[in-house]
Formats: sequence, structure tokens, C-alpha cells
Amino acid sequence: MDPRHDSRRQQDLDWLYGSERPSIDQTRVMDKTELEELEHRRTKAAQSAAATGAQAAQAANPPQRVVHSEADVPPRPSTRSRRDMATEEPRREPSRPVAPPPPPQPPRTRPTAPPAARPPAGRPRGRRNWARLVGIALLAWLVWLVAVPMVALTMANKVQEQPSGDRPAKQPGTTTLLVGSDAREDLSAEEQAKLGTGTETGKRTDTMMLLYTPDSGRPVLVSLPRDSYVSIPGYGHNKLNAAYSLGGPQLLVKTVEQDTGLRVDNYMEVGFDGFSKVVDAVGGVKMCLESPMVDKDSHTNLPAGCQKLSGTNALGYVRMRKADPTGDLGRMKRQRAMMGAIVKKSMSPMTFINPVRYWRLNMAVSGAVLRGEDTGITDLASAGNSIRKISGGDGLQLAVPLANANATTAAGSSILWDDEAAADMFGQMARGDTSGLDKYAK
Repeated sequence: MDPRHDSRRQQDLDWLYGSERPSIDQTRVMDKTELEELEHRRTKAAQSAAATGAQAAQAANPPQRVVHSEADVPPRPSTRSRRDMATEEPRREPSRPVAPPPPPQPPRTRPTAPPAARPPAGRPRGRRNWARLVGIALLAWLVWLVAVPMVALTMANKVQEQPSGDRPAKQPGTTTLLVGSDAREDLSAEEQAKLGTGTETGKRTDTMMLLYTPDSGRPVLVSLPRDSYVSIPGYGHNKLNAAYSLGGPQLLVKTVEQDTGLRVDNYMEVGFDGFSKVVDAVGGVKMCLESPMVDKDSHTNLPAGCQKLSGTNALGYVRMRKADPTGDLGRMKRQRAMMGAIVKKSMSPMTFINPVRYWRLNMAVSGAVLRGEDTGITDLASAGNSIRKISGGDGLQLAVPLANANATTAAGSSILWDDEAAADMFGQMARGDTSGLDKYAK
């Protein structure tokens, strides 16, 4: 068999030469003599290397005593052929260079926020504490301003004022009916004498006003004379204040809506005692009289000139009409002036700064105002802001145009409206436009 085709021989050659193995054409098979000579040379070289190593070891460590053992016997030359060695020993693959391990990475840490800046060393600690106390006090004050009206609103009484049946369509803006009642049932005899209300039974409206706040433009306050001769639904013609005594707030709202063409959105009613308490809660109201005011029926006796009116005197001021040369028209003018003065003082900075005054005012309003079912705290605040604007000159104070201020009717001395002019005035309000109402200002 040709040795070039012997697979076992080829494996031996691969193990011997590795990757630099000569080609098969450059090799030849040695004969027996050559193999024996090659094996003899290898044995002799191994014996010489072993003897040299033993001598060097003996020179480094001289023996203390002679010991005969197998280690003293020189190794026998190996007679194994290269083929046997290749067969018995496992083949070893050439070692590959091992890459050095990567350098250790530093541990990853989570980014932290920069430390808070410390206050300058020179700033005193007392100043920081003082600023903190001021902030807490300001927050408490704001909570107080919001919480007190909410508490007062829950204590205020409500009344059903929305009528049933056909009603005018809702106009742009908000219309509020303000009513001053002359009810005396809740007053003691002593309070009636103090306030000069008289002892008449029943409940009537002493004051009626329409407050209209448009979506844009100036708000207006319209006085409705109590002796206006109007048509009351279900009761024919009578004075306007009779509607309340005949059917309460619902009939009064229905009568006002029918005669003005305006839809009433909110309702607020104040009695004699409540009005007096509100004036006292704001610390009195300053009014200027052109001439002395003396009226036995309202127990009013005020000198001419500017003066601060208490609750009792303010009530007499707005109720007196018999001693007024202009009668009910003059009284309506005083009522509008008094309402503007009360609202202006109620919304002054001193009211909000002084916690006692703020509390007394809110509690007085909650006990004095009888509000409609659909009238909320925002409606009360909006009405107050509109009255403040009107009293400050940013709105209009109007009176219903009259045809006859002293007409004789089946209901007695009455006031007749100018139907054409009144329809024009209320029609502009129904359209949400108050720019052309200056000619009706009084």
C-alpha cells in the first residue's frame, strides 16, 4: 500500500509538523536501518541529558547518606516509536492567544440632585422665621376670607320665588329683583318701637328694584315705585306692592316679569331688622342731608349736613316719604344712595382686613337676606360688585318713566307708567344693551 494513502500515517505527520508540514511529494519513507539509527541517536541524547541533570542536582544538594532506589537508576531509553506515542498520547491543539480581561469599570451611581443652596451665612435666622410666619398668616387670612361667606351662606334662609306658567325668554346678562320687606311679625314690641315700624299686620314690599348686569357694558339699577298701578296676574289692576301681600315672592316676580318683559334670574329680600343690622355691622354709613329730616311715622329726626347714620337712623332715612316734597320718588332716590353707600363700605379694604368686622358683616347679611332657591354665593357677590360700580359712577341709576306721579285710581293715589318709554327702556335691557339708557337716568 502506498504510504501516501495511509490515513494513520497522515495523522502522524500532521501531529509532527503542524501547519508547516511539507507536501507529500517532499517526504519519503525511511528504511529499517535509518529508523534504527534515528532511534539510537534519540536514546543516547536522552541518557546524556538525564546524566547532566543528575550531576547538577547532586552538586546543589550533596546527599548525607547513600540511598539506593529506583531514582538512582538511570532511565531506560524509550523504545516506543513515534507512531506509538501519537497513538497513546492525546493530540493537543495549538494554543491560541488569550485576550487580556477588560479593565474593571467603576460602579454606576444614580445621579443625585445638586445640594440645595444654603442661605448666606450673614442672614439672621430670625428673619427667615419671620418670613415663614408671615406666609402662614397670609394663607390663614385667605382661608378665612373664603370660609366665612360659605358658612354664612349655609345659614341664610331661602324662599321659592320662581313662578309657574309662561315666562319671558331669558335675556343676555343677569337680572336680580331686590326687595325691601316691611314685615313686622318677627319684631318684638320693643324692636318695633325702636325702629319706628308701626304695628300694622301683614307683609308688604316697601322697596323694589331691578338690578341688571349685562354681559358687556354698564350695569343699571332701576327703581320700581311701590305705588305703580299695574296688572297683577289673577287679581286685575292694583298697586305693585299689593302683589307680594296677595301671593308672596312668586306672584311679585310674575307681576314684574309681566309688566317689564324681563325674566328675573335671582331674588334677594331684606327686612327692616336685617337692614338695620347690616348697617351696624359695617360701622354705620355716612350720608349728607341738604336739609333737616323730621318724620314722626318713621321716627326720623336728622339734622342737615354730612353725618354717620346708625342702623336705626339709616332705616328711617330710607323709609321716610310723607315729609319728602317728592314723595315716593324722593324716597327711591335715597334708597339707591343708601344701598350704594352700604355696598361701597362693605367692600372696602378695612372690611377684609378687620376679621371682627368681616365676620359681623357676613353673619348680618346671612340673617338679613332671604335669597331665592337658585341664588347662590356667586350671584350675591356679582350683585354687590354691580352695585359698587353703579355707586361709583360706572353704572346707571334709573327710574321707570312716568306718565302721572299722582293719579287717582281704584286703588287710591297711584303712579302711572309711560308705557311707550318704559317699553323702550326695558326692551333695550332685554336685548342686552345698556348704552342708550342714559336718557332715563335719575
